[in-house]
Amino acid sequence: MRWMLLWLASVCLPALADLDYTLVPRQIAEDTWLLEGSTDNLAKDNGGNIVNTAFIVTERGVVVIDTGPSRRYGEAMRKAIATVSDKPVIEVLLTHHHPDHVLGNQAFSDVLIGALAGTTELLRQQGDAMAENMYRLVGDWMRGTEVVLPTEVLEPGVRTFGNHDLRLLGLGGHTGADLAILDQKTGVLFAGDLVFYQRALTTPNSPGLAVWLADIATLQGLPWTLIVPGHGPVATDAGPFEQMRDYLGWLDQLMRDGAANGSDMAEMIRSPIPERFAAISLSRYELIRSVSHLYPRYERERMKRVDQ
Repeated sequence: MRWMLLWLASVCLPALADLDYTLVPRQIAEDTWLLEGSTDNLAKDNGGNIVNTAFIVTERGVVVIDTGPSRRYGEAMRKAIATVSDKPVIEVLLTHHHPDHVLGNQAFSDVLIGALAGTTELLRQQGDAMAENMYRLVGDWMRGTEVVLPTEVLEPGVRTFGNHDLRLLGLGGHTGADLAILDQKTGVLFAGDLVFYQRALTTPNSPGLAVWLADIATLQGLPWTLIVPGHGPVATDAGPFEQMRDYLGWLDQLMRDGAANGSDMAEMIRSPIPERFAAISLSRYELIRSVSHLYPRYERERMKRVDQ
């Protein structure tokens, strides 16, 4: 039996050793570093690294924004931070509860992990199921990953971390509980998944596209200098907001028209995608998902009950 265990270890360990996120921080502003993920779908070949995470090196210590899709990612993130600064991590700020943003929390369980109250509740309700799905999607990258809930409730307002004043905004278009963070020193806006850029947005928990559009208007009205989307490249112009507004408006009108015409869900997911969105990653895949998430609401709104 012992030789069998040793043989299994010799086979498995090299494979696990290959699971390296190789996170390389890129400085995007003063004291501010980005770990940029791909715009692909969750898969075993990327370990779920499809997300933008970041950190700010303040006079007091390092503030982390989102922890990534797995414990392994969170540990790699801490190593990446150490290549930039020897200051301690003092707090994590979570933008929302989706697994690619929060399942690295284990690696930061020694510091405060802050989130909106709604984010904590959603993670409590959905976290285990989301983690199980991540195990199915990305496999061994998730080894040992468990859900760790936030330990601090964040309120909208300004929080000071050393020489950086961070304005925290409580919004809700993506999940119902979405934190956006504006660094008032640098003008960097960490939009979380309220903003996708060059990657189709996801809608599993959205309370409605009208709410999301209102959030985009709120964010665009801030005194930002650089936008960090939850997914996709950073931008110094309003391109991400314009693309989001255009896409959300198209998606909303598409489903309104479909409901008015009596189209069924199968017809809706085959809808042509406008040429201007053709280059956006995963546009067809996410249209199918968005129709499944949202279209029944549009149908209910259109088809009122006859007994009311």
